[in-house]
Amino acid sequence: MSAARTALRTRTRRLHARGAALLVAMLTVTLVATWAAAALWQQWRAVEVETAERARVQASWILVGALDWSRLILREDGRTGGPDHLAEPWAVPLEEARLSTFLAAERNVAQADDASTDTTEAFLSGQILDLQARLNINSLLDGGQLQAGAYKQFTRLFERLGLPPQHLALLIDGLRRAQAPVTAGSSAADAPLLPRRVEHLGWLGLPRSTVDVLAPHVTWLPVATGVNLNTAGVDVLWAAIDGIDMAGAQKLVQAREMRHFKGFEDVKALVGANVELNGTNHVVQSRFFEVRGRLRLEQTLVDERSVVERIGQQTRVLWRERGSFDRPVAPAMR
Repeated sequence: MSAARTALRTRTRRLHARGAALLVAMLTVTLVATWAAAALWQQWRAVEVETAERARVQASWILVGALDWSRLILREDGRTGGPDHLAEPWAVPLEEARLSTFLAAERNVAQADDASTDTTEAFLSGQILDLQARLNINSLLDGGQLQAGAYKQFTRLFERLGLPPQHLALLIDGLRRAQAPVTAGSSAADAPLLPRRVEHLGWLGLPRSTVDVLAPHVTWLPVATGVNLNTAGVDVLWAAIDGIDMAGAQKLVQAREMRHFKGFEDVKALVGANVELNGTNHVVQSRFFEVRGRLRLEQTLVDERSVVERIGQQTRVLWRERGSFDRPVAPAMR
């Protein structure tokens, strides 16, 4: 009996030892698999970060080139010195196209073999907009004094868009307080920040809904500007020209599609001499433009918009920003 018990105990110990060894082996395999998976994930993450950063840098340089291209188009257009209208090369949209098609057009540009400079999956689109096709908010005040002509234009625009006149009064008051110099009896903390974009009008107390309605029709430029009668939309034309009705504004839009306006005489010949036109509030040439670009590079989508000032054949970029914008980028940029 004792020998049988001893054999049973020995067998039991051996089974326990085998079970423990199997358990240790399973734990070892689990740990090795976990460490391997963690290392693989870290490597994958590093590759993805590097790929995204490379795509971002490539997109940045391509958009810089697109902006320079747009400046060249505006500069060449400025060489003629004639009126700016929507039939000129700068106003022609650029539909989304492979970047490689532009490079292939240049016979001296060699296609790189390495994947880091592959442009077969890069698509470029954008447009150039005439910012003087809109009412300039910065024209409302001059040295803190309300400008009668600009005030009348904005009053008509608010009426056309169905916005309450109280919001226009709020806008003017906010601008006056933002531009007022700080004196001994006032505090800079009480004045709102001076906007630099249309999106910043909320700083003056305007509701977001009002800003969204105004955005397609107004702009913020560093100096007072007139409305370009060759590029403004129907609503802006109706607001900008005193003495014109909506039918007259639509007539102007239809007429300039056939032949652009070379001067105020062309406009008066269509709508009559009762309209009030002057070189301060109305122009046929533009100085400020917005360049919008969109680059789609594999899974990366980059939007950029810039404001360009053109004086004669000289162009300079006032500001640039990248991001996702509320208004879609129409496929254009030429």
